[in-house]
Amino acid sequence: MAAEQQVRAGRAKRLPRAVRERQILDAAVDVFSRLGFHAASMDEISEVAGISKPMLYAYLGSKEELFTACTRRESARLMEAIATGVEVDRAADVQLWTGLRAFFGFVGEHRASWLVLHRQATSQGGPFAAELAELRGRAIGLVAELVARAAVEAGVPGTGERDAESMAAALVGAGESLADWWLDHPDEPSGVVAARLMNLVWMGFGDLVDGRVWHPGSPE
Repeated sequence: MAAEQQVRAGRAKRLPRAVRERQILDAAVDVFSRLGFHAASMDEISEVAGISKPMLYAYLGSKEELFTACTRRESARLMEAIATGVEVDRAADVQLWTGLRAFFGFVGEHRASWLVLHRQATSQGGPFAAELAELRGRAIGLVAELVARAAVEAGVPGTGERDAESMAAALVGAGESLADWWLDHPDEPSGVVAARLMNLVWMGFGDLVDGRVWHPGSPE
């Protein structure tokens, strides 16, 4: 048994660093998503990763540093999936639809990633919440560009940066809330969930970018 463990350890040491780090992060995302940050232990993560705990610390540091590395990698993967999924040569509504479809597609395929990014990072606060805020800011910026482009395509003047950014913030917040709801209702297909949000927001956004704005009526 001891000889077998030594052989496995020798093979593990020969893995390229990038491969080993990916292996560790995959294991950490799995454990953090299932147990939460506080309940997760480095012992559990090292066991899932198939490496020793000293090697785990040597590669990615403390549990806090490991969790930060997880949020950064998963946020980068999420944004890459959205950026790749958006069909930039199409009309603004199609761009938004393909972006939403890519977002919910990622959440559906990588539920553990979303649990770590949104539920765990949000609940921990501090630097973890700051990582999530940075991710949200990038998402808002991407959607704001689509909203502003839609207004230009519709020939509507006066849709400023603040208007586009505020609408984008509302959409991103709605997307996060719906993704959280979807985690508890996994039987719903990702396309159906994306279509619900698209219909909810674009019918209203469509009026806004076309210059049709609702006003409260006069008091009776």
